[in-house]
Amino acid sequence: MSAPAIQCDVAIVGAGPAGLGAAIRLRNSGVKRVVVLEREAAAGGIPRHCGHPPFGWPEFQRILKGPEYALRLQQAADAAGVDIRTETSVVQIEPGPMLQVTTPAGPAQIEAARVLLATGARETPRSARLISGTRPMGVLTTGALQSMVYLKSQRPFMRPVITGTELVSFSALLSCRHAKIRPVAMLEEHSRPTAWRASVWLPRLLGVRLEMNTQLIAIEGNDRVSGVLVRRGENSVEKIACDGVVFCGRFVAEASLACMGHIDVNPVFGTPVTDQFGRCSDARFFAAGNMVHPADTSGRCWHDGITTADHIVQSLAGNLPSPNNAIAIESAEPVIRYVIPQRLSVDPRPAKDAALCVRFSSEAKGTLHLKVNDSPIVSKRVRARPEKQVAVALPDDIFSSKPKRLKLTFEPSC
Repeated sequence: MSAPAIQCDVAIVGAGPAGLGAAIRLRNSGVKRVVVLEREAAAGGIPRHCGHPPFGWPEFQRILKGPEYALRLQQAADAAGVDIRTETSVVQIEPGPMLQVTTPAGPAQIEAARVLLATGARETPRSARLISGTRPMGVLTTGALQSMVYLKSQRPFMRPVITGTELVSFSALLSCRHAKIRPVAMLEEHSRPTAWRASVWLPRLLGVRLEMNTQLIAIEGNDRVSGVLVRRGENSVEKIACDGVVFCGRFVAEASLACMGHIDVNPVFGTPVTDQFGRCSDARFFAAGNMVHPADTSGRCWHDGITTADHIVQSLAGNLPSPNNAIAIESAEPVIRYVIPQRLSVDPRPAKDAALCVRFSSEAKGTLHLKVNDSPIVSKRVRARPEKQVAVALPDDIFSSKPKRLKLTFEPSC
């Protein structure tokens, strides 16, 4: 006979900044039983792997290293009375809501009035980037590198190359510096960095060669990496001697639970379909943080968790509009990586400060148009990098009458 299900008001899957921020807010808002489920041995999420600043300013008005920040989040959650259960993996989500989990004591079930999915994002590994060559040791993602350096005090290589110039790429540089690893080069396929222009100063200060318009095309080596082949421009192929490769960024939502369950996932964006309140297709489930908008800073995820927690409190009180009266936001533009929310629930209340958040897959210059019934109602000129999230403000009276169609388009400028 199986044990009875564990009962709670809100179950949160993931103990990163979004999950812990939401949990603290829920407890401080009077929600009694809040359980956070974390598959790792400690709470805190990705920041606990990052032994460098800057973390913590929005949350604690302090500049902290990642592990210090993660510990403060956990301590704040403990002080608020949050039930954090580590080494607990959610293997299936079911209507109810019901969660099937595995724990050190064996399988269990958790039954909650509401569930928040905050499982974050993951980097794209080599296998999904279609990089040719051999399969030697020494090929890692940033997350794997930081786990080895900060949690296991290991140095997987001494002279690696680092791919990309997203924010996480510079985090990889700092992690290498901490472990006294000297990268040979930092490679960027495009003519400018993906992150801020000023970020190019970090590799220069650390004595790392930054090579723009350079694409990694193959990895060489037998037991260990011995070098990589890169293409500069269109035709020039050269070899760089190194003993490791760090693949950085190209984050995708960690939405496997939603994909395997009954929650709708956008086939293009790869993220759970949510409305302006963070509700999923099953309105008892919510989503927040980097599984909705991969990949943002810890401070933004923390803030998103708090905002979604406020909506969960309203949902528990029955104060959110019906999820059944909603309309999807269509977007078939290849340059648009994702838009949040992906549907809008009709709400007779004024939509104060409501906005669509758009992120692009490549550098974009032009005009975004939000069309209602094929007529533009909002237009915004943008010049954005892939790392930048663009907010498109929505009119307060957007749902004075239910539109037949909402569509987001992008018109590039010459």
